[in-house]
Amino acid sequence: MAFLRVQTEAGVAQVTLTRPEKLNALNAEMMVGLAELWPRLADDPDVRVVLLTGDGERAFSSGADLGSLAPLATGAVLPQTAVEYRWVTEHQAIVDGALLRGTGFTKPVVAAVKGLAVAAGFELMLASDIRIASDQAFFQLTEVKRGLIPSGGSMARLPRQIGWANAMEMILAAERIDAMRALSMGLVNRVVSSKDVLPVAQDMARRIAEGAPLALTKAKEAVVRGSGLDLDAAFAIEKTCQDVVMASEDAREGPLAFMERRAPRFTGK
Repeated sequence: MAFLRVQTEAGVAQVTLTRPEKLNALNAEMMVGLAELWPRLADDPDVRVVLLTGDGERAFSSGADLGSLAPLATGAVLPQTAVEYRWVTEHQAIVDGALLRGTGFTKPVVAAVKGLAVAAGFELMLASDIRIASDQAFFQLTEVKRGLIPSGGSMARLPRQIGWANAMEMILAAERIDAMRALSMGLVNRVVSSKDVLPVAQDMARRIAEGAPLALTKAKEAVVRGSGLDLDAAFAIEKTCQDVVMASEDAREGPLAFMERRAPRFTGK
């Protein structure tokens, strides 16, 4: 796929945004590519965890490439390719799909963030579950400064992830947040040197991938679907997910492997 590199090994699919000369800004090809990629990864039995990162040292992603996407969106420029035509005619569905703006993707996602993660690039990161950031990383939602709002998931996700006051500071004041403040907010899990970001994130993804595939997806599903609900409703979702897991072959294999003092052989069934 144009500007996207996918490598799968030992249950981990590493997805890299590969447009470093443009700070990994998301153009039509990347947005359509991501929207098509996520369902494929969801259905791939060889993928237990996704590791998402950006190529180069300067950026995870600088957001949507407004120079190419805005003229298409406003009709100032007519689409020249099939991908651009899809961007124009299926715009909202592609944005929703590319930025995982929904609750349907239940495989764990680890983000490795170097440099900036702003606007839609920041919103893509918000769709991840665990974040490893460089000590040189920073985070920002700039939309209100451009007469827009961050509608790629930030207004729904951010207050749930870092609390009302911190979220509103980022959304309304467009505050630039450095790595250490992001850590104190709970926006990222760890801050490490730039050279260690990818190795630490890869190690985290590999350790997650050692878990049972069905248990991983159902655990994430219970957390995502239960977020914001009252406790009784959240407990009901937890119970439903638990019932599915306990009926699986993996739920029998895990304890058996523990008693036999061997590594479990999970199949996702």
